[in-house]
Amino acid sequence: MSDGWIKTCNVDDIEPEDVLRFDHGDRTFAIYRTGDGKFFATDGLCTHGKVHLAGGLVMENLIECPKHNGRFDYTTGKAKGAPVCVDLKTYPTKVEAGTVFIQPG
Repeated sequence: MSDGWIKTCNVDDIEPEDVLRFDHGDRTFAIYRTGDGKFFATDGLCTHGKVHLAGGLVMENLIECPKHNGRFDYTTGKAKGAPVCVDLKTYPTKVEAGTVFIQPG
């Protein structure tokens, strides 16, 4: 896709209020779907424990790291709970013809 957009998955691959791991080259991402069907993307690894966030629990707009239970707001990347204190990078998303794309930049 042009302009740096990368196909990640189909919209039906992610349940509402869930997260999916997406690997591209040497990078890993987490793709989220809200309860009302919006999509978001962040770096895939926790900034504290370096474990993949796709194994974590999604609660409203928060992702809880499966290792130390730190929380991030996946819509903004903001660290929201100890022990995490470094924000996640977030990436633009778009949906076209039932496919979710991210622009990792």
